[in-house]
Amino acid sequence: MDRLLEQLVEQAPDAMLVADTKGIIRFWNSGAEQMFGHTAAEAVGQSLDLIIPENLRSRHWEGYGRVMASGETKYQTGLLSSPGIRKDGIRVSLEFSMVLLHDENGVMQGCASVMRDVTERWKKEKELKERLSACETKLARPK
Repeated sequence: MDRLLEQLVEQAPDAMLVADTKGIIRFWNSGAEQMFGHTAAEAVGQSLDLIIPENLRSRHWEGYGRVMASGETKYQTGLLSSPGIRKDGIRVSLEFSMVLLHDENGVMQGCASVMRDVTERWKKEKELKERLSACETKLARPK
C-alpha cells in the first residue's frame, strides 16, 4: 500500500506540496513541477514565496503564522482560491485545499496543499461576466 500511495502523490497531475511551520517547502510532486515550472530540487528547501505573488506575501505570511501557531484554520474543509506565480513570472489562478500536519503528540509540523490551476476557467468566467454586463447595460439604456 505504501508504494501505491507514493505513486498517487508523486504522479498526480495536481500540485501537491508540503511546507513546514516556517513555510519552507519540504515536498514537491511532479504536478507542482508542471504547474509552477520549478523542479523538486529547485523548490525543496525554498520558502513558499517561490509561488506567492509579491503583492500577496504579507497577507499570506500573517495568516500562515497564525495557523501554524494555533494549529487551526477555518479553511480545512473548503477550497481556497488564490493567484500563484510560475517560475517564468506568469500568474496563475489556483484552487487548493489544505491539510494541517501534526506529529504523534499533536504538535504542528506544517501543512500540505493540493493545488489545481484554474486559470483557463477563470478567464472564461471573467469574459462571460463582462459580456453579460455589456448586455445588461445595453438593455438598460432608454430607447
